[in-house]
Amino acid sequence: MTDNVPVRCPACRREQPFTPPTFPCSCGAPVTLPVLRDGTPEEVGHRTWENLWVAVNCPSCGHRGHWPQPELGCDCGAVVRVPVAAALYLKWLGFHSLRPSEDRAASGVDLYGTGVVAQVDPTTRPTGLRDIECLWLNGLQKSAMSVFFSLAGYAREARARADALHLPLFIMDLTGTPQPVNDPADVLIRMGPPDG
Repeated sequence: MTDNVPVRCPACRREQPFTPPTFPCSCGAPVTLPVLRDGTPEEVGHRTWENLWVAVNCPSCGHRGHWPQPELGCDCGAVVRVPVAAALYLKWLGFHSLRPSEDRAASGVDLYGTGVVAQVDPTTRPTGLRDIECLWLNGLQKSAMSVFFSLAGYAREARARADALHLPLFIMDLTGTPQPVNDPADVLIRMGPPDG
């Protein structure tokens, strides 16, 4: 099991434990992203596609893979770069040409790709109904499947609406790995992206 690393938020200076995420290499071995114990975390002000990824060699086979840059959401509201695993997971599911949104505040969408729009809710409150409906409308506008990732889960009415709209919901587990929450998410894992 990976050890916790203490991380001090650069905004509020509070220290909290962080468990570096582990991802599966194509050879099957676990790849744990290294976090320097003496490193200085930086607050994320603006995300770009290039700074979302970190290259790490698999300790078993030596393959150099690109993994989501470790991040931690602090209670003070700052996003500290230390997993934004959603993009990698969508790629694993079969979606292509993933790119971050230029203006997440305006669109409510974090990622766009061929046939997909996705949102990641990093807050510690359950995702609400409005967020689900806004993402679904963005998907309709782009003629794309909408997929939602949440750190804290979903409010009951949000989950019910997502089920009615056949919108896949995932929750990020403690390792940063998305886990399916509803039947549409299970279907997406089993069948992959819809053709078209």
